[in-house]
Amino acid sequence: MSDRITDNLTLLGNGHHNYPTQYDPTILETFINRHPDNEYLVTLNCPEFTSLCPITGQPDFARIIINYIPRIKMVESKSLKLYLFNFRNHGDFHEDCVNTIMKDLVKLMDPKYIEVTGLFTPRGGISIYPFANYGDADHQDMVKARLLASFRDK
Repeated sequence: MSDRITDNLTLLGNGHHNYPTQYDPTILETFINRHPDNEYLVTLNCPEFTSLCPITGQPDFARIIINYIPRIKMVESKSLKLYLFNFRNHGDFHEDCVNTIMKDLVKLMDPKYIEVTGLFTPRGGISIYPFANYGDADHQDMVKARLLASFRDK
């Protein structure tokens, strides 16, 4: 079955699972938003994110929550899953992981608004919950409001 909107997707429906072992944002794929005239929120919940501490090499575990308001392009979920799997062998601090994910998705999709939250499990008795967001010129009020709200949510 061929559909112009999904013709460029190479991972979805592909029975072969070649899991990446290194950070690679080029694995991300998009499809066309069929409702660009609507302003709506897409939430992606990734409860099994892992990365490595860049100092100790020990694994870090988190729930990554991505909320975005699409413009023309939307991220395809299987490619996102494989992209996030990339971090499994990637050493970075929690804050860097969240900001990298957000920046890669902004570059990929050019969303109207996006936010990425990392709910990392405690290490040494401390939980770290980094939050990063971005909005175009029309969504700057939302950027500021959500950033302030993220302080209150903790």
